[in-house]
Amino acid sequence: MGFPFRFRFPVIIMAIVVVLIRRISLVQGDIGTATSYNPPYTPTKCHGNRQDQFPPGNLFVSVNEGLWDNGASCGRRYRLKCLSGRNNRPCKEGTIDVVVVDFCSRRPCPSTMVLSNDAFAAVSHSPKAKINIEYIQV
Repeated sequence: MGFPFRFRFPVIIMAIVVVLIRRISLVQGDIGTATSYNPPYTPTKCHGNRQDQFPPGNLFVSVNEGLWDNGASCGRRYRLKCLSGRNNRPCKEGTIDVVVVDFCSRRPCPSTMVLSNDAFAAVSHSPKAKINIEYIQV
């Protein structure tokens, strides 16, 4: 005969909630912008002229005032991905991990993160674009 309606209703609601929660994709990082910068990359505010500060593949960034944290950001790692930009489809698929090696030298800084040319090329088809990114500290 089955359960009375008053017992089935909460079970149905709970099943719907579980299905909806599994389908929701929550943003786990912050949203910002990124531009690129050209060599020379030294000296940096973090480690001066040391060449060992640069990670393999030259995937590193300079950060703006909001992320600089009075120099405490030196060596922080961020995972980022391109979300969008002004040019027609500037983004490449996937994410990259970058290391903070410097404080943005321009005032005001043109973006949240200023990526090395290699890092920027890893996430964008457009080398001189300003792109929107999602990033999270890892």
